[in-house]
Amino acid sequence: MTPHVSLKRASCLAAGALGLAIAGTAHAVDIEIGDTDVSLYGYAKLDMIYDVDNELGDLAARPRIRIDGQPDGSDGHTTMHAYQSRLGFKTATPAGDSQLVTRVEVDWFDNAPEGGDLRLRHAYGSWNGVLAGKTWTNFGSRLGKTPTIDLAPQPGQSKIGRKAQLRYSWGQWHLALENPDPEDYRDGVAEAFKAGGGIYQVAEDAKTGLPDLTLRYQSRAAGLDYSASAMLRQLEVESDDGLSGVDDSATGWGLNLAARYRASERLTLRGALTYGDGIGEYLQNNPSAPGYLSQGDIDTVTAWGANVGMSLKAGPGTVNLGYGISKADLDDARETGIVNVKSANEQFEALHLNYIWSPIERVSYGLEAGYHTREVVDGRDGDALRLQGMVKYRF
Repeated sequence: MTPHVSLKRASCLAAGALGLAIAGTAHAVDIEIGDTDVSLYGYAKLDMIYDVDNELGDLAARPRIRIDGQPDGSDGHTTMHAYQSRLGFKTATPAGDSQLVTRVEVDWFDNAPEGGDLRLRHAYGSWNGVLAGKTWTNFGSRLGKTPTIDLAPQPGQSKIGRKAQLRYSWGQWHLALENPDPEDYRDGVAEAFKAGGGIYQVAEDAKTGLPDLTLRYQSRAAGLDYSASAMLRQLEVESDDGLSGVDDSATGWGLNLAARYRASERLTLRGALTYGDGIGEYLQNNPSAPGYLSQGDIDTVTAWGANVGMSLKAGPGTVNLGYGISKADLDDARETGIVNVKSANEQFEALHLNYIWSPIERVSYGLEAGYHTREVVDGRDGDALRLQGMVKYRF
């Protein structure tokens, strides 16, 4: 090993040690390697959950709520887990007239609502307005999201999730091609796309021929941050199994408006509206998949959602109150006679009230009550109350 290489490695180690030494005054471990700034960040979080009614999982899985007519189950379940704990790093390197930015982030919430397996949350690079990789979907925004302790987002928002995508941004405009293989399209297709006569269309019959197209405009004026988004997608099923002989496609679309208003130094208001036909998982906690099969044709499902919330600073923390609703229009499916449509989910609601405070920097505590409801097509419904606490240590 040459003295030059040894010196270079020693310098890198020294820079790393220095970054660790000064981390107490920053929100991450910051290291400078050559002309690249590297930030290591994350947190450890313990969730403590008590389901007064039936167990909803490590995050509130609303389809689990018992409804009228279902067998009685046990009430009162305690769950403690640390699956939301997070680890990530970012880099920023000068590259021409722009910066090359990369980010990779993981947690242990795969296989939700149970969790426990490593999950890739973000993995992308961005340079000169072009982003490539996996990160927050370009449809909608997080402006309307009220902070909750439960990791399950409130229903009615645009999708609070991440997708592989190629995005181009200029000014306040953002255009993206996104992965057309969402969880509720492929994994849920056997439940949602049913052929006439009760023949289930298996998951592999769902075809993803084209990427989803999303467009977002986001800006601010005075104390108001706002966004408007649109989504266009192709839904396609192709089967040559000799039973149903399905070969059809349909167009799905969605619109979203979201806003956050800082009414005062202490009070922040939020809200969002989402609507679409064949919108599927782009509506958060949509009770329905984007469509179903009827007489060999894809019929898209119209769905809408809304949510409102407020955050009020009080003492060392913040009081957050939020309400959300998502609803699918399954009247046509019911009239068509789709198998089991009467027991299909049609509406989800959630009300969250929490207090989150930090006695010192990097340490957060929180207490929350969440009230969740589920309604199916034939009018039966049910509700569940969840109490939750958290302890979070950030670095």
